[in-house]
Amino acid sequence: MALGERRWTWEPGKFWLIWDMDQIRSGLAQPIVYSGGMFARFFSKPKKFPMTQPLKPPSHRYTHHLGPTPLVPVCLAPGEPSIWCKLEFLNPSGSTKDRIARHILDKAWRMGIVGAETIVAEASSGSTSISFALACAQMGIRFVAFMPEGVSAERVMMIKAYGSEVCLTPKEAGIRGSIEGTLKLATSDPRVFLPKQFENPSNSEAHKIQTAREILDQAPGNRVDAVVSGVGTGGTLVGLYQGLSAAGCEVVPVLARPVHQGQTMELECCSFSSRIPGVLDSMSEIFRTAHLPGLLTMEIRDEEAIQIARSLIRMGFPVGPSSGLNFAAARMAAKSLGRADAVIVTVFPDRMERYFSTELFQKNPALAPR
Repeated sequence: MALGERRWTWEPGKFWLIWDMDQIRSGLAQPIVYSGGMFARFFSKPKKFPMTQPLKPPSHRYTHHLGPTPLVPVCLAPGEPSIWCKLEFLNPSGSTKDRIARHILDKAWRMGIVGAETIVAEASSGSTSISFALACAQMGIRFVAFMPEGVSAERVMMIKAYGSEVCLTPKEAGIRGSIEGTLKLATSDPRVFLPKQFENPSNSEAHKIQTAREILDQAPGNRVDAVVSGVGTGGTLVGLYQGLSAAGCEVVPVLARPVHQGQTMELECCSFSSRIPGVLDSMSEIFRTAHLPGLLTMEIRDEEAIQIARSLIRMGFPVGPSSGLNFAAARMAAKSLGRADAVIVTVFPDRMERYFSTELFQKNPALAPR
């Protein structure tokens, strides 16, 4: 069945149902309903599309049984305010992307979109692909990661270790080239399911309904005054803001933005641009269309992010550079708010082992021979 094919169903006296198959397959849209010249969207569960054989996940699957990750206060220097940090590197594959991979796949499976013969394909510089590789291994389905040339060898090894495939796209085309690769595969094979992390609302939804709830349950006084995150897909910042706001928190959204980022540095939460988060080159539909009143932007030098990540590692937090970025921005946000009792929350997105061959470790003075 060709990508973009539509199916028309007539229900006498009621509706025309238009099924846009590429969007239904990716989980991005529900059926569009036209009635009497007016239209609305179904938000109820759509009819199942028998594209593949039904999937029965293995009994050993554990990803849907996971408990909350800790939220702990962290202070790097005396006299500074503590920042409440969500330890997302403790997720099974080592990053917060496990949440969106699990949520998108489980949702598509329950809707009958993902089946036993499904091939999941996603474009990512690393952590999202690793998370989908683990989630697909748990569900017993095939995964193909499309990644730009030049990503760290550790990431490729981790994806392959889960039994998934890696297709490297030209480095000069960046993540856009990888996205194009997934679209070509989907066009040629009707079994392909595209999560489309940059535009799929299920991305931010995962954090809105799960991560935000965990944070609110763990935060002192069950309140949050500001939430801080870098932006690649935008799912973390948008989802946390929406979830915390819906729970009654008057929360300030804070964007952590790296500046003067060198080509050798890799910040997972903004690794789709060599200078600034990918949203600014129109990659993130989620962030671009989100309503984030009062959004603050904290610009952090890339070298500072690296140094703070190394300091966090020495404190026993096995994190990557994006955790240094988020923590630095959270400290700036605390000063900006000017309230000693403000509860500032950020995320430590991923674990350090996927950065062993990068600047975080290769140029770390603490690791130099003595």
